Amino acid sequence: MRRSFTPADVFLVLALFIKEIPWGVRGSSHCQQTSSGVVRPHSVTITEFGAVGDGLTLNTKAFQNAIFYLNSFADKGGAQLFVPAGRWLTGSFDLISHLTLRLDKDAVILGSTNSADWPVVDPLPSYGRGRELPGGRHRSLIYGCNLTDVIITGDNGTIDGHGNVWWNWFRNGTLNFTRPHLVEFINSTGLVILNLTFLNSPFWTIHPVYCSQVIVQNVTIIAPLDSPNTDGIDPDSSNDVCIEDCYISTGDDLIAIKSGWDEYGISYARPSTNIIIHRLVGETRSSSGIALGSEMSGGISEVHAEKLQFFNSNMGITIKTSRGRGNYVRNIYISDVTLANVNIAIRFTGQFEEHPDEFYDPDALPVIEKITIKDVRGEKVKVGGLLQGIEGDKFHNICLSNITLAVASDFPWNCSYVQGYSDSVSPETCEALKESIFPEHQTDCYCLSNHLRSLVDHTRGARLW
Repeated sequence: MRRSFTPADVFLVLALFIKEIPWGVRGSSHCQQTSSGVVRPHSVTITEFGAVGDGLTLNTKAFQNAIFYLNSFADKGGAQLFVPAGRWLTGSFDLISHLTLRLDKDAVILGSTNSADWPVVDPLPSYGRGRELPGGRHRSLIYGCNLTDVIITGDNGTIDGHGNVWWNWFRNGTLNFTRPHLVEFINSTGLVILNLTFLNSPFWTIHPVYCSQVIVQNVTIIAPLDSPNTDGIDPDSSNDVCIEDCYISTGDDLIAIKSGWDEYGISYARPSTNIIIHRLVGETRSSSGIALGSEMSGGISEVHAEKLQFFNSNMGITIKTSRGRGNYVRNIYISDVTLANVNIAIRFTGQFEEHPDEFYDPDALPVIEKITIKDVRGEKVKVGGLLQGIEGDKFHNICLSNITLAVASDFPWNCSYVQGYSDSVSPETCEALKESIFPEHQTDCYCLSNHLRSLVDHTRGARLW
């Protein structure tokens, strides 16, 4: 399959967009630089279990047998499974606790094109059914459940989902179950994914759900820009998640934070919280650089995203919800964003009317509040903001600060059922957000403190482009 970018293209884009980014890690204690050189006392190579890296031989049994063997070392300091150079065709396989899956720089784990090699499993309880179709869903290529202390790493080795066959089945309406993710962990803790390239996921690429203490660093995620629903990284009902130094170019949201779907997410009641995103670069033709929702029925809060750069994309920052979702999206802080050739810089919608079934409660209204977006620069932007809350359920305490956009539209902002404040926004924002943040309303805005007033005063009215 023809890739959207070569490695040289990726490095060129990174060089253009990240000229002055400090690559030292800052922020929450769960967001720390992780070394790929963790030493496990026991190590084996996949070839020891009969695997053949010719891209044709199915190696599912070899992976399963290697993992089964290494499980005996889980309580003895853990183990490593090494995948050398080659193209290692496989169906879905499970990981175990205290394991490092390490890929050589020239290794490719390649997903089987036979759907029978991706077993069907039960739907997630916070979704009530498969995300695309009622019933179960195909299990991810690399899968883990109820695990702790797992590392997937390599010297930029590759995990390729062979997604084109799944996209064709989806478009043709021939699937009986929801498509699989490329990597999924369920109810697990202490997860590290770093120094890898992920290509052509059948569905969402990296999906930690009901997880905690998750680190994703220095990964490249690529799928064709017209591939359906190939999200990059989707933390889902998870906490203490760190995503840093990633390049993502896919057919859907680059990062989408979720927490369950309508009545099932409300009942499961597992929020996504304490999520840190630093230094993300990428493009998506059909969706958003960073999205909150639309499945947010367990709640989303305490999200800090900084140093984001989106280009050639449909939308920059998005919140998606609707009647029936319930719960909240609150305490969101997004700053230092660069946009280039983006259709809509900021998009909030309360009309994302996808529901799992007819049993959702239309009176379950989401609370969207304390959303701070600041230090945004954009050129070749068509619309600055399209902010649409829900009648009778305003999105409130939306705070915009130090935003300068070169907008093509004569109507750069369109707002309904929202309330908030702004300072130093150009072009001028909508009437519902015109009241100044400082000094009276800074406590209504998440994570804006007194020292920011001098910055606002200094940059008021200034253009950054």
